[in-house]
Amino acid sequence: MIQRKETGFEQKSRFLSNAPNKMFKKVLLAEDFQDTNLGIVDMLKSKLQIEEIQEELYCDKAFNRFKLASTSNNPFELLITDIHFKENHVARKITSGIELIQLARELQPNIKVIVNSMEDNPLKINPLFKKEKIDAYVCKGRHGLEELVKAIHEVYHNRTYYSPQINLSVTNNVFQLDQFDMDILKDLSDGLTKKEISKKLKRQNISPNSESTIDKRVSRLFDEFGAKNTNHLIAKLIKLGKI
Repeated sequence: MIQRKETGFEQKSRFLSNAPNKMFKKVLLAEDFQDTNLGIVDMLKSKLQIEEIQEELYCDKAFNRFKLASTSNNPFELLITDIHFKENHVARKITSGIELIQLARELQPNIKVIVNSMEDNPLKINPLFKKEKIDAYVCKGRHGLEELVKAIHEVYHNRTYYSPQINLSVTNNVFQLDQFDMDILKDLSDGLTKKEISKKLKRQNISPNSESTIDKRVSRLFDEFGAKNTNHLIAKLIKLGKI
């Protein structure tokens, strides 16, 4: 008997329906759109059976909840937060999810953190893993809630997670660029040829300054960023917001 192969949708449904019985018991959600909050809460309660989910629209209030729970020996086990919070008439001291994460870490260094945001630029996401030591990153979107459920499952089992559409490997290359690379890229984006850049460096008494050295540097960047030519390389770096 030939067994029918599951579709992608069926695999996702099976995963959600077989969520583990063991899970975070107390979660704090910081999100400035109430409708989004409600959707997340409903999804997490129904799919993961999380016992307690507290939500806040403002980082200040979220941190107050976090601080109270931590000092009362009833701490949160997981923090889910957006990065950007829109300004309104309410006065704020904590203006971003990054600040909230940093303050939470001061009180509870081992708190698990998932960022749930519209941001999809690897250049901005990678530092959240490297510097802020977040455990997962989920891009809001068509499959955002399903990805968030999966992220929580992965984080609970001490694994990292990020939305599949994010190419974090690109960011690793960006952070290998030195100032010499950046100067060459800036000149290329301004329309200078490698020969003209070489002459410019010589006038400024900067070395290395040979045309062959510049060519090798640019070729290495082609390989690292998967660029086909100079224009393609510049376009990729502009998209990343680097030049």
